[in-house]
Amino acid sequence: MTDVISAWKIGGLSWTELGKRLWKKFNDDDVLNRAAILSFYFLLALFPLLLFLTALLGYFAEVGTELRRNLLTNLDSIVPGSAFELIDTTVAEISANSGGGKLSFGLLTALWFASSGMGAIIEALNVAYDIKESRPYWKRTLLAIVLTIALAGSIIAALALMFYGNRIGETMASSYGFSMAFTITWKIVQWLFVLAFVFIAFELIYYFAPDLHEQKMLWLTPGAVLSVILWLLVSFLFGTYLEYFNTYSRIYGSLGAVIILMLWLYMTGVAIIIGGEFNSIIEHAAALAGAPEAKEPGEKSPGEQSDKAHAARASHPR
Repeated sequence: MTDVISAWKIGGLSWTELGKRLWKKFNDDDVLNRAAILSFYFLLALFPLLLFLTALLGYFAEVGTELRRNLLTNLDSIVPGSAFELIDTTVAEISANSGGGKLSFGLLTALWFASSGMGAIIEALNVAYDIKESRPYWKRTLLAIVLTIALAGSIIAALALMFYGNRIGETMASSYGFSMAFTITWKIVQWLFVLAFVFIAFELIYYFAPDLHEQKMLWLTPGAVLSVILWLLVSFLFGTYLEYFNTYSRIYGSLGAVIILMLWLYMTGVAIIIGGEFNSIIEHAAALAGAPEAKEPGEKSPGEQSDKAHAARASHPR
């Protein structure tokens, strides 16, 4: 119970102190440069993934066409307009000829670059928790691939609800004789489920990526909530800015769309890393305040304290 209270009371810190510590960690851990690395890998993984998806959907005739249209329609509501035009054009070009070779190449390439991006996330979260990576290379690589596949599953589940949520609600209403109130409620609930799948994706990253042991989920929730909010907020604000003040295309010409896409992916990376930094600050503060399940800076599991953890404890006497 003490841990639950500590987690949601931000480790006993005031909001001012939490903001100061987050700003310091933000600079000390070089969040912006690490987010730039993530955006590079995200970009490299995006188009092979689209190559794989469009090649796969090409095998399903009319259903595949509908799925592809739904995918692009919903992507348009998230990605900034100019970046979406670039993606849409690329998808149209690579979907002209679908084949088994393209399917395999797209999947393997997307998985490779996406897992490399996950490796960069692992490194960034280890820095956030002030710990050194001790897992062997093969284990870390395998974890990155498994996490990438798990995240893809969460994203696919979210997309399925986005594409077919209304149809599912209408089917349930007609099958069981539910009223119009159910249909309206379902339209709201389905988007809550979509956000839940995105939230689960962030939780998976924060739980498995850093080299921690016996990590408690309650210490991961505040950062996951913050990351989802930040990601939605920056996507909305960036899209709004580009709608009224888009100068990238006029300055950079055809490269403007690529730059906009990179910026959006960059801000996505910032949101992911900030969530991890937020979690680490809260947990470390709670540990120094006496929460029994929380880990101190540099501590991987209870009783396994580093010199840095001892120094932090000494500087924050209970």
